[in-house]
Amino acid sequence: MSDAVEGGLGSGPDGGAGRFTALSERLTGFGTAELEATGLVEVYRAVAEEQLGPARYERLLSGPWQPDESADGDRADAARAVTILWYTGSWPGPAPFVVSPRAHAEALVWKAAGVVAPASVPAGYGSWAERPAEAEGAGR
Repeated sequence: MSDAVEGGLGSGPDGGAGRFTALSERLTGFGTAELEATGLVEVYRAVAEEQLGPARYERLLSGPWQPDESADGDRADAARAVTILWYTGSWPGPAPFVVSPRAHAEALVWKAAGVVAPASVPAGYGSWAERPAEAEGAGR
């Protein structure tokens, strides 16, 4: 876990991406390298800021984060939404939405389970039920 997480989320010259990544590490249990490997840090940061609004987003990033019963309800709800975003690739709420097909494929739930996201590999979900095209007619 980064020093930014241990000592609070601070600010930096990266426009908030580092602060968002540090918070995301704390919320998800995944390290910076794993989160960055998804290619979605900036996308998720932008979605969170847009959906939460600038003031609520900034409040989420402010100060050290302790996800326990002492966290205020609004900040805890915002943190929960960001955690759901990382684990599912979807923003929760009254009108939930999947951020992108890539977000589904890179959702942390698949990494945590040690599996590949269904329908995200080239052959796709259910491909085992069909004979490969190059095999048809072979051996006849």
